[in-house]
Amino acid sequence: MNTSLENTAVLFIDIINDFNFDGGEDLLQNTKEILPNLIKLKEFAMEKNLPLIYVNDHYGIWQADFKKIIAHCRNEKSQEIIDPLQPDYNDYLLIKPQHSAFFQTPLQSLLVELGKTHLIIAGIAGDICVLFTAKDAYMHKFNLTIPENCMASEDKNNNHYALNLMKSVMKANINPF
Repeated sequence: MNTSLENTAVLFIDIINDFNFDGGEDLLQNTKEILPNLIKLKEFAMEKNLPLIYVNDHYGIWQADFKKIIAHCRNEKSQEIIDPLQPDYNDYLLIKPQHSAFFQTPLQSLLVELGKTHLIIAGIAGDICVLFTAKDAYMHKFNLTIPENCMASEDKNNNHYALNLMKSVMKANINPF
């Protein structure tokens, strides 16, 4: 398993979020708990010149314009998460129609073009979109690191279950970042 930095890309899944849905308050609170770790991971990616790829729900905005998605999602609740984590100029931005970052997106092609075989996956919701992304990444033969302190779900038990599944089935390293 080659997890060297030159083979590594970082994926941020659904970090840009409005938290305006049933269960959104729980997800927001759990995301606040991992926010310092997400900020550290973003800084690490910048420091080590790792590609940081944001793959996000489109919120019905199909123009693939991240500025519009950020504007749509920014509110009193989400601002604390969005402001320190929003994409920078050199980051990659993809929108996804469903749970997996691979499903009907150019992510696989981008990772091949970049020559990346190891993914550090972080984001929300861990028991849905991160889990589905990890499953597809595993099927595409990527080596996986999914730091347990960089993933949140509405329900903490479901989050732990998803992490254990990714570790045992997908051979993901889930050690904290």
